[in-house]
Amino acid sequence: MNRSSLMARLFLIGIATCMLEINTTSAQNKAEATDSLRYPQEKHLANIRQLTFGGDNAEAYWSFDSRKLVFQATREEWNASCDQIFIMDTKHPEKPSSIPDLVSTGKGRTTCAYFMPGNKSVLYASTHIGNESCPHVPPRRDDGKYVWPIYPDYDIFVANLKGKIKKQLTNEPGYDAEATVSPKGDKIVFTSTRSGDLELYTMNIDGSGVKQLTNQLGYDGGAFFSPDGTKIVFRSSRPTTEAEIAEYKGFLAEGLVAPTNMELYIINADGTGLRQLTHLGKANWAPFFLPDGKKIIFSSNHAAPRGYQFNLYTINLDGTGLEQITFDKTFDSFPMFSPDGKKISFSSNRNNGGTRSTNLFVADWVD
Repeated sequence: MNRSSLMARLFLIGIATCMLEINTTSAQNKAEATDSLRYPQEKHLANIRQLTFGGDNAEAYWSFDSRKLVFQATREEWNASCDQIFIMDTKHPEKPSSIPDLVSTGKGRTTCAYFMPGNKSVLYASTHIGNESCPHVPPRRDDGKYVWPIYPDYDIFVANLKGKIKKQLTNEPGYDAEATVSPKGDKIVFTSTRSGDLELYTMNIDGSGVKQLTNQLGYDGGAFFSPDGTKIVFRSSRPTTEAEIAEYKGFLAEGLVAPTNMELYIINADGTGLRQLTHLGKANWAPFFLPDGKKIIFSSNHAAPRGYQFNLYTINLDGTGLEQITFDKTFDSFPMFSPDGKKISFSSNRNNGGTRSTNLFVADWVD
């Protein structure tokens, strides 16, 4: 190649490189400009997308192929006057006016859906066998206590993606719900009152081999396996004083639990090694392991002066390194990482136009 040809080639390469830099910078600026759902401090989130637009949408959990979300929603336009289970494809989300695929029966009330291995079925808890109508919602209490109902009609079912129930996994008297599946695809963890208290149990993927994991007084629930299936993280409200114990037992007798004081715990999947992870006060809940299994992400109001503001935080497994992840003014919760570790789903009150609606969001995760 002669000198003039070489110079021409280098000139063209320079132009191409320059154009690449310009295009890259332009794309980054455009992404930053259009990522209007992200607060400036949310450095671990990028390209936030809103998936639902109205109603009460929560507990969105990924399929094993990191493509779909199964979630519960209360929304009259979807004929869901109390929580029912829907599926949404995050690669091709529905239009804001469309209705996602219903995979529960539409009867009773449902909660805590999760994909089964193979992505061809989901499990969830439902009250429809005990009563096909939406169950009674506890009225606001005169003492101002915030309570959750623990409906005794809840049992755990497996349904295909068309909504046909394939199997009932639990049939014990009392509450059986909050079931999630190990990433290994061999075990299910759930909460049950079959012992007289709200304890954690595991069972095989077919419902056999039920084993009790926890046995201390208090509400143990919202459990998830670590990526390697060896550990379980969960939320717990454990009363210690006589007054706290009396209140807890009184609520439980009414089918209620007060979730205003909860800390996170970790236990081995075989029931050994129980230890408390957080000591933050107020309500710490909705925990989930980060993809590397070395941290937990969770929702907490411990920093809120009046307790109304929930945001996402991460913490190391030894209880150190607390870091705030989201900075919404009202509510961020139910975080879950896609199995490929690239995305995170969560529920939030952001961008709801000042309404009470809680919507689903997906974001790229930035380490």
